[in-house]
Amino acid sequence: MTSPLAIQPDTTFDARLRVEGLDELRRAHTTTLQVNIGLRCNLACHHCHVESGPKRAEALSEEGVDRLLELLEGSPGVATLDLTGGAPEMHPAFRRLVEGARVLGRKVIDRCNLTILHEPGQEDTAEFLAERGVDVIASLPCYSLANVEAQRGRGVFDGSIRALIRLNELGYGGGALRLDLVYNPVGASLPPSQESLEADYREALTREFGIVFDQLLTITNMPIKRFAHALAREGRDVEYMDLLVANFNADTVPDLMCRHQVSIDHRGRIYDCDFNQALELDPPGPARTIFDIESLDAFDGEAIATASHCFGCTAGAGSSCGGALS
Repeated sequence: MTSPLAIQPDTTFDARLRVEGLDELRRAHTTTLQVNIGLRCNLACHHCHVESGPKRAEALSEEGVDRLLELLEGSPGVATLDLTGGAPEMHPAFRRLVEGARVLGRKVIDRCNLTILHEPGQEDTAEFLAERGVDVIASLPCYSLANVEAQRGRGVFDGSIRALIRLNELGYGGGALRLDLVYNPVGASLPPSQESLEADYREALTREFGIVFDQLLTITNMPIKRFAHALAREGRDVEYMDLLVANFNADTVPDLMCRHQVSIDHRGRIYDCDFNQALELDPPGPARTIFDIESLDAFDGEAIATASHCFGCTAGAGSSCGGALS
């Protein structure tokens, strides 16, 4: 099923692959398990492709958490558990899932909005992450107050800076504990060069606040859900889709995150990527959940579902949960 909130170009993504002489997208070996464990969040950001917020209550069940740990144990090739939301830290079983994955020797990533670290009940979350050796990928859409709050709301910039300072105090950034930042464009444009923007971030955050981090990841805003609504209100939806299609970069295709990552939603349903999950775009074949499979290796070689938003991952330098692709 393709959501009406995915903007449709004149040329389909699969057709563009054929024009470029590329094969249809198929999975390589799965190395990352990304789980959206719940849609509840203390923020409601304009660009959020899963439309999370304080009033969302959807969350992965305790049985689902147990099953994920069983699948990780039975899938030694999956090296990374990538936790997202919403604010994943708000899920009651977040810490149990983190601890279980670390006991199994897996790298764990927490996709943190930073401000969650100041919320009631989260006062020791930063310490928990540091003690368990969890990598933090933190959303900071700009190093300026105005741009951050235009996208994420008033007061968010100050809270984010205070959280980054706290993470630095705990050893995150430039050492054994990894701290990466995420940039999203504020409007209907592609991210600039990841390398040059990282230098700008590093200079500004060090000069103004003494903050250090490991890497900046630039991520293109996908033309779905809240961002698609915003584009339509501004009358820029067609313009943005044309921008993505015009900047298609064939060099990004081999490293698309959907080729190496399995995405699980709060119901335990399996998708090719976080964006397909947001659109409820099932992989080819019968719909499956984590209770229908015995191993995360089951997807190797399978076809990947594509739609118009895939042009967002292949535009310019490309985009993935790990930043630019080329």
